Amino acid sequence: MLLSKVLGVIIIARNGDRYNYYQDPYTYSASNTETTALGEVESNSLGSLIRSTYFDSSSPSYIDGIRSDLVDNNEVKVRVKAGVEGSVVFDSAIALLQGLFPPNPNNKIVLANETTVVAPLGGYQYVPVETVEPGNDRSLESWTNCPAFEKHIKDFYKSDDFKAKAKEAVPFFKAVKDYVFGRPTTLENAWNIFDYINSELTHNKTFAYRLPPTIIEQARHWANFHEAGVFSDESITGIGNIAGRTLLHTILESLERIAFNGDPLQFMLVETTYQPFISFIHQTGILSETPELFGIPDYASALAIELRRGSPPDVRDFLRISFKNGSAHGFEDVHVFGHHADIPLTEFIYRAENAAITSNKQWMQVCGIKSSSVNVLGLPVSVPSEPYQWFTYTVAFLALGGLFFSSVKIYKKRRAEQRRLRLRGDESAIVPPQVMQEKIRLV
Repeated sequence: MLLSKVLGVIIIARNGDRYNYYQDPYTYSASNTETTALGEVESNSLGSLIRSTYFDSSSPSYIDGIRSDLVDNNEVKVRVKAGVEGSVVFDSAIALLQGLFPPNPNNKIVLANETTVVAPLGGYQYVPVETVEPGNDRSLESWTNCPAFEKHIKDFYKSDDFKAKAKEAVPFFKAVKDYVFGRPTTLENAWNIFDYINSELTHNKTFAYRLPPTIIEQARHWANFHEAGVFSDESITGIGNIAGRTLLHTILESLERIAFNGDPLQFMLVETTYQPFISFIHQTGILSETPELFGIPDYASALAIELRRGSPPDVRDFLRISFKNGSAHGFEDVHVFGHHADIPLTEFIYRAENAAITSNKQWMQVCGIKSSSVNVLGLPVSVPSEPYQWFTYTVAFLALGGLFFSSVKIYKKRRAEQRRLRLRGDESAIVPPQVMQEKIRLV
């Protein structure tokens, strides 16, 4: 089908290169890490590619009517995950935006006195970025502090398939032991093994000289198996797909805005980590036609979801989805839900909307969290049942009573000390203000 114009695009982008960091293989809580200059270059290059694909009026995928010289903040929205991996995702988003909207001398203003002021750095363009903290919004990090997901991980580790793979992987983990410096060499820890080796191979020349051939490929193989098992499920609504289920809500909501003629939004960027990619690719059946996308996407990978208006006689809206894996030269089309071409927007919504997690409240229900609130770290805050509330009130009452009794004893003791004979001289008999205040309160 020939599709005449692109109405809007959603880009899901992974962060660029960073230093290695640790993820707990049972809870996926993680340490902080830092981005690298290489990571910023990777993300910047991705931004330039997106610009040439969707913001160049000579491109066949040009977004119809979007402003391309200077950013129009009504047409563009950026959401950035601000959970695990620290500031890496934010740094990657900024680098991508620098490639997408490079400095332009037309980014200037003429003052009342006719002075022309160009923005710093030759017309640098400042694009607003919305950071999404898991303590407030679970849409971009739904897999941490989720009891049901942690149970899913444990069930995966107990599965026959995992146990068989663990036996198969024994030779590799024996061979790699001398190169990971005390890190647990088990299949449960496969992601941390791969991430460490991959980071050292990139940044540590001595390590790169010592590492035997094929070790990095084997480490990636077992990490791919591990992460695909953790972040996928047989059902589109399964708990293993929770990373993709919350991402689906962002995608569907953005598509609705782009499709609505009264909304100016035409471009949405979601900067995130690798986990939602794995879930989305499994959920939508992309692997059936593109099995090479199994596992962890490379740094600065991206999914592009284009909303296109069909040519007559079929003028419905369709989705064209493409993927760029890391340093690949461009986007390659992928197909979802068994289609071998673009999918009608209405069908995509119909097949995806029931899997989407649309609110923090629904996320808590899916995760099996029964508390009524979540604290700033995203940890569940338990609400005691009625018998425990009475117990709490009783303990509080006794504690206050004990405090009152202690205050009375202190008051009597100080009164007794004041009645004792004092040595002759100028010794002051002024009662300290604190005692006076205690007297006033106790009278």
